[in-house]
Amino acid sequence: MTDASRGALDGLVVLDLSRILAGPTCTQLLGDLGATVIKVENPVTGGDDTRSWGPPFLTDAAGERTDLSAYFMCANRNKASVAVDIATPEGQATVRRLAAGADIVVENFKPGGLARYGLDYASVSADLPGLIWCSISGFGQTGPNAAKPGYDLMAQGYGGIMSLTGEPDGQPMKVGVGIADVMCGMYAATGILAALHHRTQTGEGQQIDVALVDSQVAWLINEGVNTLNSGQVPVRRGNGHPNIVPYQVFATADGHVIVAVGNDAQFRRMCGVLGVGALSEDVAFATNPARIENREALIAQIEPLFADWTMEAIIAALEAVSVPVGPVNTLDRVLESDQVAARDMVIEMETAAGTARLLGNPLKLSRTPVSYRRAPPRFGADTDEILGDLE
Repeated sequence: MTDASRGALDGLVVLDLSRILAGPTCTQLLGDLGATVIKVENPVTGGDDTRSWGPPFLTDAAGERTDLSAYFMCANRNKASVAVDIATPEGQATVRRLAAGADIVVENFKPGGLARYGLDYASVSADLPGLIWCSISGFGQTGPNAAKPGYDLMAQGYGGIMSLTGEPDGQPMKVGVGIADVMCGMYAATGILAALHHRTQTGEGQQIDVALVDSQVAWLINEGVNTLNSGQVPVRRGNGHPNIVPYQVFATADGHVIVAVGNDAQFRRMCGVLGVGALSEDVAFATNPARIENREALIAQIEPLFADWTMEAIIAALEAVSVPVGPVNTLDRVLESDQVAARDMVIEMETAAGTARLLGNPLKLSRTPVSYRRAPPRFGADTDEILGDLE
């Protein structure tokens, strides 16, 4: 049986000193898994920067814009918002009291930034040896670039992924969402869970140092290892794959489809559907190494053939012969799809400014499922409640 009232991290308290996306992504994930998350926001600036990153924004009953931007809401559910100015002695004392009641602290200040307030890991953990402290930054706590600011776009650029993304004759291109931030947040959550296991065994807390650029480098995956072992710098291939052909996007009469031919048998079946079976017998294309060698010549022959099909028709035809194929959906299509509905990947939560539609959590735990207990909060909405409990 499942226990929806108790998440896997039920009973754990997270003090969230982070803002923007990487840290909030991490702490939202922990909150979805059952942890209590207390988000500290700066009253001088009006809270997390992303509260003003819109449109769109939710509006109040009078039709006025609120501080619940879609950007803020994407990474800040299951959190209580507390307004604390850490630049003041009173604010610093408050954060220390909150940390004393927490299992985990997540922060994304520049390295050394919290030390000026006496709120760095070394200072706070001296009296709290079991505290798990996750520091997220652009380049990490060490290294020649440690003092440089970290933004997702800069991490994508420095970390190399932009050099691989985009058309061969176009500009280097970033991924369409803040993927360096999101992946850093996921690595951070993994590190926190590992540190929790270590604490269970030993009673010891520790600091986790995770950087946007480090995580970006880590998920260069095959292209990074290709470069390390070949000495050759990869080039942009648009939607092409460095090691498999054809494995890319093709334009149809009414949209785009992805065809991912993973072996020679699939290639033969694809050629049959397209009416060019002889291509699969041509020594220039019969095997994947040959297709890689003759990539441009092959694509030039098959690309025009897809334009004679609708998306629906070519997907049905290729699926019928077990060739991996799928649509390139616009966001409206994917978010309204039956698959997304079946997997609960769009949810609704009632906020102080009305109903918000949010993206669901992808984790499906059979015994301790994720839960959505708190809607993204208005700035400082829980200050009195949380700080009152400290008195």
